[in-house]
Amino acid sequence: MGTTTTSSVIPTLPGRYYTDPEIFALEQRRIFETMWFCVVRSADLAKPGAFKTVQVGTENMLVSRARDGSVRAFYNVCRHRGAIICTEESGEVKRAFQCSYHAWTYDLDGKLIAAPNLAKMADLDRTEYGLVNVHVREWLGYVWICLADEPPSFEEDVMGAVTDRLGALDLIGNYDVAELEVGRRIVYEVKANWKLIVENFMECYHCATIHPELTEVLPEFADGYAAQYFVGHGAEFGEDVEGFTVDGSAGVDRIPGVSADQDRRYYAITVKPQVFINLVPDHVILHRMFPLAVDRTVVECDWLYLPEVVASGKDLDKSVELFHRVNQQDFEACERCQPRMGSRTYAKGGVLVPSEHHISAFHEWVQERIG
Repeated sequence: MGTTTTSSVIPTLPGRYYTDPEIFALEQRRIFETMWFCVVRSADLAKPGAFKTVQVGTENMLVSRARDGSVRAFYNVCRHRGAIICTEESGEVKRAFQCSYHAWTYDLDGKLIAAPNLAKMADLDRTEYGLVNVHVREWLGYVWICLADEPPSFEEDVMGAVTDRLGALDLIGNYDVAELEVGRRIVYEVKANWKLIVENFMECYHCATIHPELTEVLPEFADGYAAQYFVGHGAEFGEDVEGFTVDGSAGVDRIPGVSADQDRRYYAITVKPQVFINLVPDHVILHRMFPLAVDRTVVECDWLYLPEVVASGKDLDKSVELFHRVNQQDFEACERCQPRMGSRTYAKGGVLVPSEHHISAFHEWVQERIG
């Protein structure tokens, strides 16, 4: 009798998951509009009246700082006739937001405070017809919002993702991320589905092929093992590498709280659905993705350093350039994949090699979320 062997082949998602607008619409409603979504660096809302507008799923959101110093987030929709209130991506108002269509005006808490002929509508509840707010949390120096009526646990979904990756939440506390400052910000327009970007970040099978600078600094990546290979894993700098820079030269001042075990190591964390956190001894790199269409994703990337490093005017180019090149290389690879996701040869998807098998868990998660 012959023996039966079990195949270890694990398929990817079918190609239509990256090209079908209906699937993307499901992802907008059931993922981006129901989960905690990281929208803005808290320091970008420096004082009351400062605001940013961001796209979360199908909704445009207005995120601002109120008079009491708290951060509020509202649907960017006038309650009168549905016009968009703030058309700029960012800005500052003195006391209130005013719709340019009929001049309905809302204070920084979202309450309706003025409108033409409003005095003749004594029965109009100014709070009920104020801007509609959503849930807000601040963590790691960023504002996270959730559009769900009943949001999931922030501690389990967001903080839990960091704990699951590092093994303990306090290990990210060593980097004091909330107190760091933005030394550089680069915004990338990527012509690819958001899932391709997540998958790319989660694996390192491609590192030896397209990331020569990165594998010089982190030699183990040349073997194809992911930065998220196992809980607590941090990729070690090469023996002759001084810092996480494009040429391996020394970086800038080390973050004081970084432990001896964390020194000379790189950690990568994925916080679903749209945040990547990268930890190295002297800076933190945080990506926020904004999926805008089935084949278009904006990625905003912050390089965060000690405040005194940013204030000193130290040259950050070699520090920034390493991951900027990694981003360019990754996004170009994703853009090479996107057009062929619609090919008949990829209708049933592809296949994952052993070092990519953890991506299948991400695929299962997506399928479960969208039903």
